[in-house]
Amino acid sequence: MANLFAQLISPERVVFSGEVRSVLLPGVEGDMTVLPGHAPLVTLLHAGLVFATDAEGTGRRAFVRGGFAEVTGTQVTILADHVLSVEELTRDRLDEEILHLQMERDGTADPDLRAQHEASIGRMEEFKASLGL
Repeated sequence: MANLFAQLISPERVVFSGEVRSVLLPGVEGDMTVLPGHAPLVTLLHAGLVFATDAEGTGRRAFVRGGFAEVTGTQVTILADHVLSVEELTRDRLDEEILHLQMERDGTADPDLRAQHEASIGRMEEFKASLGL
């Protein structure tokens, strides 16, 4: 089975770089699963979880505040605004992330950007509720 090469990069560091079987992305057009041979695309990302299954079949998860992903048939590059490990996602941390998104939403007059932030805030509230936090 062919694999993808995936990279998750934040402004601070390369969070992950390696072979994966698949990657689930929180795209603004909807969540998407990227498999080897996927059609090329570039998409903006909502705040949410990136989930990758590595070459050994182990799931790897990380929270991204937003950013974008570039997909080719053999590679996925995720440039995230901010990345947290799933273990760092506490009630207080999620509340901070939601507040950050609300401040970004309230600080722009661009209706498209406001709508993207509003959708990300909704996703974060749903995520927080699903974790029972």
